[in-house]
Amino acid sequence: MARLVRWEPFRELMSLREAMDRLFEESFIRPREAWLAPFGAETLAVDMYETPEDVVVRTALPGVDPEDVDVSVIGDTLTIKGESKAEEEVAEDNYIRRERRYGAFSRSLHLPTSVVANKATADFSKGILTLRLPKAEEVKPKRIQIKTQ
Repeated sequence: MARLVRWEPFRELMSLREAMDRLFEESFIRPREAWLAPFGAETLAVDMYETPEDVVVRTALPGVDPEDVDVSVIGDTLTIKGESKAEEEVAEDNYIRRERRYGAFSRSLHLPTSVVANKATADFSKGILTLRLPKAEEVKPKRIQIKTQ
């Protein structure tokens, strides 16, 4: 059975308008972070969450040597910097597709709470960097015992 669809001439016009709005919003109002990165530096995708004791940050760094990564905490800002290097040199005209990125990367994150930077630990396993930043004592939740009479 054939299904009839009513033709609405302005439906396509509205989708064009929405596309133009999205284009201007993404380009000028909220530009992508990659455009804001320093010249040529790539940004990192990170996962950040809190436990009662720590702030945990995880990021994937496949093919990067741990020696090529620099992690620092200054005030309430965590910065992860490094560089991924190409394994081999291949002539550009021999490439069919090149999607993996090489070069410098950097990401600075505002930490949600105060941390003790000199007690932080970093674990690098299977290409995943996991940072555990212990919370400062003054921001850890404290339980107050209630006495009855």
